[in-house]
Order: sequence, then C-alpha cells, then structure tokens
Amino acid sequence: MTLFKRLLLCLILVTLNAFSQKDQKTSFQVVPLGVKGGIDEKNLSAYLLAPVHTNDYICLDAGTINAGIEVAIKNKVFKVSTSEVLRKYIKGYFISHAHLDHVSGLIINSPADSSKTVYATEKCMEMMENHYFNDQTWANFGDKGPGTPLKKYHFETLKTNLETPITNTQMTVKVFPLSHVNPFESTAFLIKNGDSYVLYLGDTGPDVVEKSDNLKNLWTAVAPLVQNKQLKGIFIEVSFPNEQPDQFLFGHLTPNYLMKELHVLEELSGKGTLKDFNIIITHLKPPTKNIVKLKEQIKNQNDLGVKIIYPEQGERFEL
Repeated sequence: MTLFKRLLLCLILVTLNAFSQKDQKTSFQVVPLGVKGGIDEKNLSAYLLAPVHTNDYICLDAGTINAGIEVAIKNKVFKVSTSEVLRKYIKGYFISHAHLDHVSGLIINSPADSSKTVYATEKCMEMMENHYFNDQTWANFGDKGPGTPLKKYHFETLKTNLETPITNTQMTVKVFPLSHVNPFESTAFLIKNGDSYVLYLGDTGPDVVEKSDNLKNLWTAVAPLVQNKQLKGIFIEVSFPNEQPDQFLFGHLTPNYLMKELHVLEELSGKGTLKDFNIIITHLKPPTKNIVKLKEQIKNQNDLGVKIIYPEQGERFEL
C-alpha cells in the first residue's frame, strides 16, 4: 500500500469516527431529585433536566425538591447552596398530574422559591388551584385561582400537541394525554433542545388495561424521532412486578406491560430502532423486594435490547 493510500485510509477512518461521535453526542443533562413511587417522602418523583453545559433546569414533576437538591450537593453535582439551586437553577416546573407524590415538593418549597412558571394541563392546573394553592390548604402562590394570588408563580396551562417555549431556557415542550385510572388523566412531556428531544411520561397504565389509545397515539407521534435518532431517551414508569393483578395496577405499568408498549413503539419506528435506546425507569414502588424482582423481570424480558437506566437520587447523567 502506497503512502498516499495509507494517508487516505487514515483520513477516512478519522472522518467516520468523527461522524460516529457526533451521532452519539449528548444534548441533555439530568439530575434526579427523587426517583421512587411512594412511601419515602424524601425521594419522590422529580427530575431536573437542562441542556448540557447550562444551569437552565426544568423540574419534571416535583414530589421531592429540597432533599434531592441536598443529595446532589453532597454528590458534588452542584457547587452552590440548596437555596441557589432552588431559586436560580430551576426555571420552571412541569407537573404531569396533581397526585401528592408528584407535587408535594413544589407546594412545601413554594415559600422559599423565586418567581417562575408552573406548567400543567388544564385539568391538572385546576386541581392544584382548587385543592392546594387555594388560600386554605396552602397560600395561593400563583397568579390566578381562589383567594388572594400572591403572583410568585405564573400558572401556564399547556394545550396538547402545541409546541410551547419554556421561559428562561432554550427548550420547548409539547404535551400528550395519558390515562392514569381512566378517566383520570396524566401527562407526557416532549422536551425539545435544538434538534434533540427527551420524552417524560407521568404515571400511566397500559392501553389495554386503561381501555385507552393514549400510549399508541404517543408512540405514533414520537416514532419519527426514534427513526431519526433525535429522541435521546424516554422516562417511563414501572411501579409493580408482573405478579400485580390488572385490577390492582391503579394506572401503572409492570415489566410485562412496559415491554408490550415498547414493542408497539418499535412496530411504528422500525425493527431494530430501539436497540441500545435509553429507557429511564421511574416511579419504582417499595418494598425493596418488589423493586429487585421487577428489575430482574425487565432484564429477562428485554428482547428489544434497549438500554435500561435506573436513575439514582442526586446522581447526574447525560442523554
């Protein structure tokens, strides 16, 4: 082989490697403030999400805030005070539904918080206004609703399938309805940063149990993003092991139903498109023996080859 051909081959290999690294570049950083689905009030669903290399975080659900920030600081994720993360780093909250394990951190920390936006669908916002921020259960820190609004938070109602800019960030959001014990609704948030996306699902049951097509509609909407490798990951709950009877799922997923739903997504996005795709498992419900069991079941049923991620409170990762 001549020197010229060797140099040409090296150039081709370097170029291919560069393109490969470009495809694998991360777009988002995640700091879980809470990852569990019940009992432990210091570790309930809440995930900080921001574009990489920024501190412009949004909080996806808000079950635990302060305790999670403290764990992240202990882990050296943040080098500032708990108050500064709360008041300056978190630019807004996205509440998937108004159950207390998804909103209690927002409520409890509201007196110490700074002005920002709380995003939710109409039904979710109505529940928070009427039952929490109502000047009776808790002071109304919002800019509308019962009593005397203190106007610390701007309550922004999100409409389905409409892309909405997220204030004080470079990101946008689209929302999709989920079924969480039909007819009660939860929400999926599709977050966009440049040409990259992350999908976060609040609590949801499988379509077949919920007698709904919400998940099928969601998978149809995001399938092109999976095909084009623009979707960096899906946050999705698995609350119970497979032994949980359907009538006692209460709007949640098992490993079996998770994989069935992911197969529906793959049918829409194309065979093999989910191999090594990031699936972030949320809302694990104690006791520990159930969590151990469902993790083993997910491992054994993962015939799609997805990359399963179990986030830990206060431990940063990138997507």
